[in-house]
Amino acid sequence: MVAPTTRPYISAPMTRRFTRLAWTAATFTYLLVILGAIVRITGSGLGCGEHWPLCNGKLLPPLDLPTMIEYGHRLAAAAVSGLVTALAAYAWWLRQGAGSPKGVPDGPGERFSPDRTAYVALGLLVVQVLLGAVTVKLSLPPWTVILHLGTAMLLLATLMVAAKLTPGAARPTRAGLLALGLGFVTVLFGALTANLGAASACLGFPLCNGQVVPAGNYLQHIHWVHRLLAYTLFGYVWWWALRSKKRGAWYAVALVTVQVAVAAAMVLLALPPLLQAAHVAVGAAVWGGLVLAIL
Repeated sequence: MVAPTTRPYISAPMTRRFTRLAWTAATFTYLLVILGAIVRITGSGLGCGEHWPLCNGKLLPPLDLPTMIEYGHRLAAAAVSGLVTALAAYAWWLRQGAGSPKGVPDGPGERFSPDRTAYVALGLLVVQVLLGAVTVKLSLPPWTVILHLGTAMLLLATLMVAAKLTPGAARPTRAGLLALGLGFVTVLFGALTANLGAASACLGFPLCNGQVVPAGNYLQHIHWVHRLLAYTLFGYVWWWALRSKKRGAWYAVALVTVQVAVAAAMVLLALPPLLQAAHVAVGAAVWGGLVLAIL
């Protein structure tokens, strides 16, 4: 006779605490992305000079406006670091079965321990912190800023997966994964457009300077590729929602529609800072909505 398998029993309250911690970390990461955009829009990226982790060589620097913005961004990053580290530690603790009865046989009452997604989030956090340091030390080269944002988006997605993933959950569909990949590439091209100064290269909407194929310099081409990706994402999520009839896909449709409207207003009104920040905020929400839609 084969003995029943045993694993640590994870109670429902412990599972709920893990989920709440994951959602808290994801929320702070989302706010950190928006703060990062405000740092870029206000030109405060070197508000703490080229010092890292200190700010202008001090733990508590004099707080003029650019320094306050950059210092606030760093404090938010520190909060995210603490939350993600705590989540990974709690996941490890739960996987060891600490604080719960040992040797409970598999059965209908058992709660499964979390998977290793929290460890992936911790790894992404380390990469994100290192990229942040390199970005400051090298005086904000565009490639590091873009990688910094891309890693932040992956971290946000991983934390959302950690919060939502449950044993026996259905695998994401190929159509959903394609929407997610398209969304990620669109976000990266948006960061490229903003950090290379290409945001004002295409005037008018929906065309670029009234042309289907702009005849200008490479900045126009970068901006136009970003717009074409956004138009493609808009059409694709509509097709996906109509085909799958899933509520999450329709939420993605709503968010992408709002994002296109914000982008149009931003271009037509000559890039006001408030709309630039809204564009990043809604863009990050689109990414999060796509992640939730495929889970």
